[in-house]
Amino acid sequence: MSTTFAITLPSGEVWTPTFVDSLDQEKCIGCGRCFKVCPRGVLQLVGLTADGDYVQVDEGDEDDDEEYEKKVMTIAHKELCIGCTACSRICPKKCYTHSAAAI
Repeated sequence: MSTTFAITLPSGEVWTPTFVDSLDQEKCIGCGRCFKVCPRGVLQLVGLTADGDYVQVDEGDEDDDEEYEKKVMTIAHKELCIGCTACSRICPKKCYTHSAAAI
């Protein structure tokens, strides 16, 4: 039997944090806002080729735009998420899904 991770606050209220679960790359416009607000290095901006493969993006190199169709965000280190939900709050396309951790 699994239960969700919850914290009892000093007020007695029970709070269940939610952690990044997935992101919809079809909606993602690769703006990078979520990457900039993530305090833990959970996310990584990558290029998506026409074949659906990921390629590394060098932010300072304008010449690599021909290697991929568009930029998208990926969840590179899900285990580092602290449940702050800053990524989903700043995302203009609402790409993120968060869920409670099971213990």
